[in-house]
Amino acid sequence: MTTSNYDEFEGQASALGTPNRALTIGAHPDDAEFGAGATLARWADDGCEITMLIVTDGSKGSWNPDEDRADLIARRKKEQTEAANTLGASTTVHLGEVDGELEYSSRLRRDIALQIRLHRPDVVLTHDPWQRYQLHPDHRATGLAAVDGVISAREPLALTDTGTDAHRPEAVLLWSADEPDYIEPVNQQWFDVKLAALLCHSSQAVTSMGDAADSDAKRHEFAQRLHHWHEKSGSVLGAGPAETFKRLTP
Repeated sequence: MTTSNYDEFEGQASALGTPNRALTIGAHPDDAEFGAGATLARWADDGCEITMLIVTDGSKGSWNPDEDRADLIARRKKEQTEAANTLGASTTVHLGEVDGELEYSSRLRRDIALQIRLHRPDVVLTHDPWQRYQLHPDHRATGLAAVDGVISAREPLALTDTGTDAHRPEAVLLWSADEPDYIEPVNQQWFDVKLAALLCHSSQAVTSMGDAADSDAKRHEFAQRLHHWHEKSGSVLGAGPAETFKRLTP
């Protein structure tokens, strides 16, 4: 597997460097790991304080129609904690919205804005709400509420009843973007951490990882698929294996 050094990416995209604090906002447990797991692992190792905000309860994350939803919710919370620990994140927050039924609302935007003010990240990472043909409504709603929440969080006259101070992140990074313009490298070390974090989500091994928990062969197949995705992502911007994002400045 090809490895890469961060220096290879200098000049390819405007590097943020390692932020002091970062906040991921994912619709479901495992979304941030797929979109930015290697980036988070590198930042955490470099001293970044990472908070992972999960909007829904993950209660639809099974293909078994007889799955006990309460058990699944509890399992997915436990998996998220294990994955966060693997990445080096310090905090996980669950909003507990119902999986598969999330709708954009002023309440959701406010809830996310409050978390931004409480955790005061330099960088927010989330779904690109403008990704073409994104089928999952939770991803669309989360991305839009997160971007709008950044705007609410920065305004001094918003959320005045919460006792929180306005906060403006330096950047927003949108994963799964159709037109990425920002690169974070993925070398072997950070790839291995990302893969380990994703495999913590064992309840999703069938639905999103090609039965990766079933055998070494299936795990290897999933790892190769993930690696090829990083190669393809980086090649769009003329670089090696990478996680790529659309960068916004609030």
